[in-house]
Amino acid sequence: MIVRPLKLEGTYEIELSVRRDERGHFGRIFEADIWAAHGLPVAFEHENESFTRRKHTLRGLHFQRPPYSETKIIRCAAGAVLDVFVDLRVGSPTYGQWDSHVLNAEAPRWLVIPKGFAHGFCTLTDDTLFVYKVDQVFAPDAEAGLAWNDPTLAIPWPTREPFLSERDRGHPAFADFVSPFVAGIDW
Repeated sequence: MIVRPLKLEGTYEIELSVRRDERGHFGRIFEADIWAAHGLPVAFEHENESFTRRKHTLRGLHFQRPPYSETKIIRCAAGAVLDVFVDLRVGSPTYGQWDSHVLNAEAPRWLVIPKGFAHGFCTLTDDTLFVYKVDQVFAPDAEAGLAWNDPTLAIPWPTREPFLSERDRGHPAFADFVSPFVAGIDW
């Protein structure tokens, strides 16, 4: 495994070492000692799987308010997604900035999204399987989000008319958002 920091402070890419042959590939997707050596979580409260049938389905931008903030370790197990995350930590040098990466099953890797970030993804293929490990107990009352099409963030999603849930249609704009997150505080 190769662990690389990304442009937003606290985010990482974990490239999996895989062996390939005519059958496909094989690789270890988790090694506690390597993750711990980089200060990444090795204990998780739950692991989620999201299967999406339609290309251009958008899920996000979601987060959990403190004290239920989550670190997410994410990967695409089938299909492909454009994964997006936004720094919501007041006082962070990258506050209000976003980053995106295409994740797919052909180039297996994890992304690490720390506490204090909003997260979302848009499927680039039909029949996409998205997996994520989370280090915090899920608290439905702490769920929140930001508008996927926020003009301040100006995220270039792969479609202007994604398939959205009703919940994801109603999130507030970044300009109207008062962040509960503070850089340097690990809820």
